[in-house]
Amino acid sequence: MVGASLALALQAGAKAAGWQIHLIEAQPPKAGGYQPSYDARSTALSQGSARLLAQLGIWERLAERVEPIAHIHVSDQGQPGITRLSARDEGVPALGYVVENTWLGEVLLQALDTSVVQWLAPMQVVAADARAEGYELTLSGEGGEQKLSADLLVVADGGRSALLDNLNVHRQQRRYGQTAIIANITSSKGHQGVAYERFTPSGPLALLPLSDQRSALVWTLPEEEADAVMALPDNAFLQQLQQAFGYRLGGLVRVGERHAYPLSLIEAAEQVRSHLVVLGNAAHSLHPIAGQGFNLSLRDTMALAEHLLAAAAGGQHPGELALLQAYWQQQQSDQQLTVAFSDRLTRLFSNRQPVLTAGRNLGLLGLDLLPPFKHMLARQAMGLKL
Repeated sequence: MVGASLALALQAGAKAAGWQIHLIEAQPPKAGGYQPSYDARSTALSQGSARLLAQLGIWERLAERVEPIAHIHVSDQGQPGITRLSARDEGVPALGYVVENTWLGEVLLQALDTSVVQWLAPMQVVAADARAEGYELTLSGEGGEQKLSADLLVVADGGRSALLDNLNVHRQQRRYGQTAIIANITSSKGHQGVAYERFTPSGPLALLPLSDQRSALVWTLPEEEADAVMALPDNAFLQQLQQAFGYRLGGLVRVGERHAYPLSLIEAAEQVRSHLVVLGNAAHSLHPIAGQGFNLSLRDTMALAEHLLAAAAGGQHPGELALLQAYWQQQQSDQQLTVAFSDRLTRLFSNRQPVLTAGRNLGLLGLDLLPPFKHMLARQAMGLKL
């Protein structure tokens, strides 16, 4: 999604500059291939991301199948502290949106200009060799190996990037000792546009509104507990989830296919070199607690596109180190703030020491009673400037 977003942001300027963009994908979405599915994976889009996608010209189409978040409800299990955020109070149409990944991929793919953007898929980069003028890539696909030269290589292949290993880009990894269980849930009351973030003794639990009154579950558990929960039959799984979450959505009546992912904070030590940019989860892979991962990546993507388009207009080479460093310097503060927000929230609400628990609940109560502070939290969550 990050690579295709960058290609879309660049394509008009690239066409004017005579650039060609190659999207190399192991498993790309297929045009016209979107099919609604109960088990579809989804992404939370902030209000700021919705505005950026509107700049890309795809929000109107995308909005046909997104679910708005009208309210956010934050609570700590067994404690009185609760904070509620409302789109109406913040003067926005929604605090955020939830979109199925396959639909977002479909809309991005349909918007690409194939005279400028070429898909190479299914295809993988098996080697990237630095040259004075850029990189020479070795690609592997159904037809065997081929070579491709690039003035600028953008690596956006996820938090476990094999290509960064090949390029000797070091990544700092901090394991949380937690696993995220992802699934879609149906409840007897439906979600009514509310996103729930609930902190439990075992870890944070989120239920986000999806289309057809489904809710997207992100349930964070210690690694050893997650294995046992994943092994439960559906009825037992729903019972345990109900006990952890409560009855604000009524009874939990159906769970879809479950997936489990070990959680770490991963950051690339280098995000730019001459002719190279690291983007998306390859640059920074965050805990899902605050739903900030793709939203931060999209802000990075748009900022990178802005710098590259300025280079194109000025006849500048897109791989110049000074140009790429200017992009990185612009985004460094946003990245540091967002990573710290996500990481500290994770650590604060995963710690059950009594003093910290009492402090958290005073904080949640205080946020609900002090609108200016709640407004600041809402602006951060929406990806908007304070």
